[in-house]
Amino acid sequence: MFLRTLPSLLPPELLPLLTQLFHRLLHTSAADAVSIVIDDRDTNGLTNPLFNTIETYLSSKSATSSKVMKVTQNPTSRTLTYSMSPNQDLLDHFHGFQVKWTSKSHLVMTHNGTSTENRSIVLSFDAKHRQAIHTMYLPKVLHDAEELEFKNREKRLFSNGRDHYWTSVPFSHPSTFETLALDSKLKEAIKSDLTRFVEGRDYYRRVGRTWKRGYLLYGVPGTGKTSLISAIANFLDFDVYDLELTAVADNTQLRTLLLSTGSKCVIVVEDVDCTVDVMNRSRGLKRTHDEMVSVNLSGILNFLDGLWSTCDGERLMVFTTNYVERLDPALLRPGRMDMHVHMSYCGAEAFRTLMKNYLGVGDHALLAEVEGLLPSAKMTPAEVVDVMMGCGDDAELGMRNVVEKMKRRRFEMAADVVKVTEKVA
Repeated sequence: MFLRTLPSLLPPELLPLLTQLFHRLLHTSAADAVSIVIDDRDTNGLTNPLFNTIETYLSSKSATSSKVMKVTQNPTSRTLTYSMSPNQDLLDHFHGFQVKWTSKSHLVMTHNGTSTENRSIVLSFDAKHRQAIHTMYLPKVLHDAEELEFKNREKRLFSNGRDHYWTSVPFSHPSTFETLALDSKLKEAIKSDLTRFVEGRDYYRRVGRTWKRGYLLYGVPGTGKTSLISAIANFLDFDVYDLELTAVADNTQLRTLLLSTGSKCVIVVEDVDCTVDVMNRSRGLKRTHDEMVSVNLSGILNFLDGLWSTCDGERLMVFTTNYVERLDPALLRPGRMDMHVHMSYCGAEAFRTLMKNYLGVGDHALLAEVEGLLPSAKMTPAEVVDVMMGCGDDAELGMRNVVEKMKRRRFEMAADVVKVTEKVA
């Protein structure tokens, strides 16, 4: 109503100028609007992977920016996935300017008389931001979508068999650095090293090194080496490749297995000293009494830092052993095993973590006595857990049983020392 009466309120000589200005603004707005259309299928009718990538990016924005959205849940994940409903808009902001994403959908008739849904996503922005859109915004969208796809995927545990191929199952080990019975300083050192590694793409390229890192976990059985591997995989969101060397026929097959691993993975060789002669570079290992396997230490070394190891993408290689003194020094040097982690008997800090995890308490009247017994009892975290799990949620019973077990262990160790002394005498 106001717009209709406006001409009568203004001097007649201003009306042509206002009309001209109004049309110029409309023309400028239309001329400066740029749109990019991403269809769900290409000209050959095949799925357009870019459409799915853009949808992944927009899913992270839909939950907070869309007025109408769809939500789904992957059967193998608890994560909810949000997406734009058809014919809805979503505003995004980047470097001080605004862009608009629009989800479109319409039915088209096919040659056989049936209808099919064609979907597209339209990106609209001001023409003055064209260069920023192409050189910065869209690359960021693709990078963020890749990170989201990686984070939301189902982690897998791969293993190799006599058929020379990897097979996998979902990886759902619950171990984390928070639940790990390990000294806190060592935990932080490992986490900091892992963070530097995964963020070091540009650094590794600049210095001309393959983007990989080797870990050696060593210590007596039951100290949590496997749990640490699982915590590392969960911390990085990496898949795990459990390499069984006794199922590998020769070095050529070892190379084939390595080349078929994916990026962003942890390659694990457990108890390496038990599966290959790690003190002789040319001698293989025995699978049976009369069948020789051709994998040897030389093959392992090439696997770690030879040309075989130059696969694209980041990879963490973890070896475990109960007897580090049995390993050839060539296997232990930096560039092959970059970080050596000693897994020892249960200490006071590790015990408090186990007490909280398995007995549900952060303190107890017997804790001081336990901490006094720990150095001489020499119990592994696995042995402590075995005692605690036999008591369920009964913290009082669990702590009493742990104290009794430690006293008995200390007595047995003292008796063994006496026997050895008497034998020597």
